[in-house]
This record gives sequence, C-alpha cells and structure tokens, in this order.
Amino acid sequence: METHEKGFFTEENSVEVVTGRNANAQDPRLKQVIEVITRKLHEAVKEIEPTQDEWFKAIMYLTRTGHLCNEWRQEFILLSDVLGVSMLVDAINNRKPSGASESTVLGPFHVADAPELPMGANICLDQKGEDMVIHGRILDIEGRPIANAVLDVWQANDEGFYDVQQKGIQPDFNLRGVFRTGEDGRYWFRAVKPKFYPIPDDGTVGKLLKGLGRHPYRPAHLHFILKADGFETLTTHIFDPHDPYINSDAVFGVKESLLAEFKRIDDATRAHELEFPGWFWEVEYDFVLTSSKKG
Repeated sequence: METHEKGFFTEENSVEVVTGRNANAQDPRLKQVIEVITRKLHEAVKEIEPTQDEWFKAIMYLTRTGHLCNEWRQEFILLSDVLGVSMLVDAINNRKPSGASESTVLGPFHVADAPELPMGANICLDQKGEDMVIHGRILDIEGRPIANAVLDVWQANDEGFYDVQQKGIQPDFNLRGVFRTGEDGRYWFRAVKPKFYPIPDDGTVGKLLKGLGRHPYRPAHLHFILKADGFETLTTHIFDPHDPYINSDAVFGVKESLLAEFKRIDDATRAHELEFPGWFWEVEYDFVLTSSKKG
C-alpha cells in the first residue's frame, strides 16, 4: 500500500483522504482542479447536510439536465448561465485595463459567415419593428481610431426572436451583418429596436428558476464581436437602460459600462436621409479595444 492510499474515510478527514488518492495524477492542472472542486463540494455537503433523498434528487436533476442536451440545446450551459458561472468565467478571462470596453457572454444565437455589408446598410430584412440607427467609433485605449476593424453584429427582432429561432418566418441572416471601419474608425448601420426575451425555460433550468422565484428574461440588447489586427477580440453587448429587466438579467450579462441610451428621434429630415418612414431610435456607442501585445 502506498503512503497516499492510507487513511480511512471519516466525516472529519473526508477531503484529505479523497484528494490524497490523487497523488500520482499525471496532469498537475487536473490534480489542482479536482482538489479544489472536492474541497468545495465536501464543504457544501457538510454545511447543507442533505438527506439521502435530497442527494438522490440532486443527482436526478443533473441526469435530466444531461438528457436535454443535444446538437442545438445545451442545458448545462444554461445552468452555468443562471448561476452566474458563465459570466464569472468570462470576467476572469477578459480582465481589461481602465477605459477599455467590457466583455459579456456570447450567447447561443451567433451564426458564422453572416454577410459583410456596406457601412450604413439596414440589417433588418423584413421591415418589421421600430426603425433604429446605431453608430459610433472603434478606438484604441489612447482614443485613436482603429481602421479596418470588423464588427460582427446580431440581435433579436421586435418580438424577442432571432432568425434561427424562426426558420421560415424570418429571412435567413435577418438582423445580422458584418461591417468594416474606414480610416476614421467610425461605424454605423440601421436595424430595429430589439426586445427583451426569455431564455429557454421549459427544462430543468426553468424549473430551478421558478423554484427560486426568478424570471427567465434577458433585457433588450445588441450583440457585437469586434476584431482588428493587433487588438484583442471583444465579445460584448450594448443594452437598453430603460428595459424592464435591465437590473435582473437572468444570466447576469449586464454591466453598467454597456448601457447605451436609446433616444427617440422625431426629425423628418434625418428620417428621410436614413430612408425611415417616420420617427426612429438612435443609439451612439464607442468601443475601446485593448492591444494584443503584452508588456
């Protein structure tokens, strides 16, 4: 018997006995991760003191969560989202210097290979919803414009649905587009005002939210992935600060720095220039990227 295999399991020494068995682990990172998880899990069990029935219910909850996962739905990611773990992992992996735009979660509805469009194009293909123009600049941390920056943008429609959720109802690539900045670093495009929407709540995660007295809604937002040579890729949103769910996003994705004023504009001349039939919403927001060079 090897030294690390000695020791009989008790309530008091449970962590030491279990983690001690991992002394010969080949991967030091795996060893570290399992030791931390074991320690925290045992601490939780000792504090909660679940009954055998409660522990079995927890196991069955995770089993049902796994059964819901398939090629188009990942219930475990949803569980990570509503527990705030997804945003915590994002925050740890995207620490930014002061003044840089903050990141947030990618979300499940990004589509690769959206069409690259001329600056100013209208990404709303079905003419449904309240017209909106979005504009701003892509800057570096010193405030200088970034030329040839690529913006991949997408959003839900005025009913809270993405095109991939309504195949045959919305046109393909509706409310999606890719834009590229010029020398001045400016961007602008036309769209429609997005609406809040619920995350899928018909499974185990939805039942958990109901049990906790929580709603499943995400506040209205627009998605962005911004890329430029020499800079770190930024995945983020901008949010409507007046949305009814702005302070209670089901997945904790809202950050104060990502609030952008949605202004209603009643200007017939500007509406005509933008090819809008009447009043419209205007959003102005500057993104600040950080250099990918270290040191």
